Amino acid sequence: MAEVVTFGEAMVRLSPPQFQRIEQARSFDVEIGGAELNTAVGLARLGHTVAWVSALPLNPLGRLIAQRVRQAGVEDRWIRFTEEGRCGLYFLEFGAAPRASALFYDRKDSAFSRLTPGQFDWERIFAGARWFHVSGISAALSDGTAGVVAEALQAARQARLQISFDLNYRAKLWDRDQAARVLGSLIPLCHVLLASEADAEFLFGIRGESFAAVASALQQRFGITTVIASRREGDRVWQQRLAVVGAQGEHGEQSNWYDVEIVDRLGAGDAMAAGVIHGLLAGSLQKAVQYGAAMAALKHTIVGDLPWIDPDDVEAVLRGEGVRLRR
Repeated sequence: MAEVVTFGEAMVRLSPPQFQRIEQARSFDVEIGGAELNTAVGLARLGHTVAWVSALPLNPLGRLIAQRVRQAGVEDRWIRFTEEGRCGLYFLEFGAAPRASALFYDRKDSAFSRLTPGQFDWERIFAGARWFHVSGISAALSDGTAGVVAEALQAARQARLQISFDLNYRAKLWDRDQAARVLGSLIPLCHVLLASEADAEFLFGIRGESFAAVASALQQRFGITTVIASRREGDRVWQQRLAVVGAQGEHGEQSNWYDVEIVDRLGAGDAMAAGVIHGLLAGSLQKAVQYGAAMAALKHTIVGDLPWIDPDDVEAVLRGEGVRLRR
């Protein structure tokens, strides 16, 4: 039995080495990633038992992903292997100022996008669990996956799990009107919302003079208990400052600020979600924002989407030990 369950797609990531453009590439570095899987790995690294629910093609690429899932310490028993559909790919070009990094998706007709309601036994999956996590990306991939997300959320509520939802709006996956309609129907089924203030305004017209005002408006509209967001400063591709803020009702918390030297920014928001869930499972909003910020900061220093982070790393960041060589 897993303490935490996540649901989402994973893809194979291909990146040209040494800041090359795709047109220049003679080889690609291979990683895997997906929002909810990244969060699952972060939670497993923090000591939680975590199960990832998904669909993968019954071929070598699907097995590659499943092997990495097991290597990361995440339960794979609920992966649905299928001969229908393919493995989604995405290509990542690393940039340097003034050229931004760029993503190119090749995920149409993936095995995950072909999912429809009724294919998972959520009662069995959620047996003994405390928490369920999913993101807007899973709902964006097809009408079928949006239906599965709704089905899973309803089952999680019936099982009395705490539920977190990472808004994760992606303009390349769907337009604003469709996203606002679908996400607006799913968020009321959740307890914790991870969302930027920019997305709250863009999708739902919610704005305010402070994070607290935006969080309060989101809580009132959707009936959620907790809102979490990241704070970023700096316009350099490879250097930023970040923090995490959270609100539960009228109670607010903000983490320390961290100066981050970026090796790979992909998956940082998912690592933040893992830290947030870790803190909230312990019943502390303060711990949630502090762990969320520390996990996000550390993920920026690790190649690939998965947060290969040790708890000792997190504790060192929280203690402010700096970057002197550990001997």
